[in-house]
Amino acid sequence: MKIEDIKELEEKAKQVRRGIIEAVYSNQSGHPGGSLSVADIMTVLYFNEMNINPENPNWEDRDRLVLSKGHCAPALYSCLANRGYFDVEELKTFRNINSRLQGHPDKNKVPGVDMTTGSLGQGLSAANGMAIAGKIDNKNYRVYCILGDGEIEEGQVWEAAMAANKYKLDNLCVIIDNNNLQIDGTIEEVMSSYPIDEKFRSFGFEIIKIDGHNIDEILKAFEVARNIKGKPTCIIAKTIKGKGISFMENQVGWHGKAPNEEQYKQAIEELNLENK
Repeated sequence: MKIEDIKELEEKAKQVRRGIIEAVYSNQSGHPGGSLSVADIMTVLYFNEMNINPENPNWEDRDRLVLSKGHCAPALYSCLANRGYFDVEELKTFRNINSRLQGHPDKNKVPGVDMTTGSLGQGLSAANGMAIAGKIDNKNYRVYCILGDGEIEEGQVWEAAMAANKYKLDNLCVIIDNNNLQIDGTIEEVMSSYPIDEKFRSFGFEIIKIDGHNIDEILKAFEVARNIKGKPTCIIAKTIKGKGISFMENQVGWHGKAPNEEQYKQAIEELNLENK
């Protein structure tokens, strides 16, 4: 299944956002802010861009996604559920003690999860390995790695960036979720990673800058990235933390907090009203 229509993809993104809110609310735990900011990008990946098969999650020739900012697992789980890897109702078990939908994704338990993540800064190294393996095995699959803009304060990210350039990983696409907020405040206040574009360019990446909530721009960015040869690509997506829920947008306090019942109802109502 591949959705080409922008309006349909926008509707899918709303479904993904509803799944995020349901998951975090159900067990009163999780990270809604960054999950919502990356929802549009991940929707395009799972419903348009990636070559995947929910009926065969471990298909050898599938495209891979590494959600390096693993605390945003609600976005990944919601995409997987809405894409058919498991029932959407299972999202309500998120972070329950006996649930396979842990607070950070586990590739050994959840179908469709390509890499267990959660320790920030490590995802690009794993994505490099997958991309190198694809080159060695003469496979055509692509590897996508989503990093948070706060996460790239981790030194290992830049070691991995050097390796991606050294091995000319043109089958690798890095996506920076640039919502400008991390758990303790703005990126500038904590440890500025700006200018992100110049840093990744100096490490040999092709740079694409987009509005991370504009479906058309996201689609075009991935198309451009597919055609870059001889070096990896970095898409810097300007996003809004908590996007889609009025009281969560651009509020650092919603980095890792669940909505109460009243807030949950308001969030779902806002997402439902967008459909009318």
